[in-house]
Amino acid sequence: MTFKERLESGKFVVVAELQPPKGIDLSELYENAERLKGRLDAVNVPDLQNAIMRLGSLSVCALLKEKGLEVIANLSCSDRNRLALQSELLNVSALGLKNVLILRGDPPSIGDHFEAQAVFDLDVMGLLGAAKRLQEGYDLMGNDLQGKPQLFVGTQVNAAAKGHVLDLEMMDMEKKIRLGANFFFTGSIYDPGLLENFVKKVAHFKVPIIAGITLLKSVGMARYVNKHVEGALIPDSVIDRLMKASDKQKASVEIAGDLIRAMKPLCRGIQIIPIGWENLIPALLDQVGL
Repeated sequence: MTFKERLESGKFVVVAELQPPKGIDLSELYENAERLKGRLDAVNVPDLQNAIMRLGSLSVCALLKEKGLEVIANLSCSDRNRLALQSELLNVSALGLKNVLILRGDPPSIGDHFEAQAVFDLDVMGLLGAAKRLQEGYDLMGNDLQGKPQLFVGTQVNAAAKGHVLDLEMMDMEKKIRLGANFFFTGSIYDPGLLENFVKKVAHFKVPIIAGITLLKSVGMARYVNKHVEGALIPDSVIDRLMKASDKQKASVEIAGDLIRAMKPLCRGIQIIPIGWENLIPALLDQVGL
């Protein structure tokens, strides 16, 4: 069953993020993929995440697909103009890939090539619109295509938004759905109450929401997230639990497991973001019976 079929059937989905290497040595990526094969509904492959130059999402997705994994290609607005973005969407379809996650992307100033020029020729709404037009058989200039790509398109939503920001997020979400968004990934959620509030507010949209869960590697990481990551809030109780743990890896898996159990009834799936701890994902899945 494909990722699209599973979501459309109403089943709960399990996704994990696998980061492309900084280079062309794929041995570790393949080891992690083999370890997770048969345990996941899809692998999500970031596109120049955190503005770090890496092997591209599209090539990694094509290679993992050959190994029998369901994949989600990522495409960011930050580094390509509208010509290249449309071409990449055609590439996705031509390579037999269906799932694509459309993101704003990160400004190069935060990455390892801080002198690179940001592009942002299209924003997320513009790129969703381009994907919709291509599937209708036209490019953004109204030119006919020779063959229409068939894509299953997702994007990101801030499920931790509150108050006026939440109202704006809901308005944007409605626009994204009109532009063809078929599913939504949230950023990392550490408080199930926030997700529950958000899901209730947007239930009438009837579009699958997949909650992000990051494995916390240290107290320092948790505090950094609280200070610098917009929309993320790690409760003090979680930080205290991590601080008191003698085995940080075990505690991180247990914290993630508790979050998954609490959030599973609220959403249509979870995305595990391991940040270098891919080897812990099987233990986490075992813990929660997935």
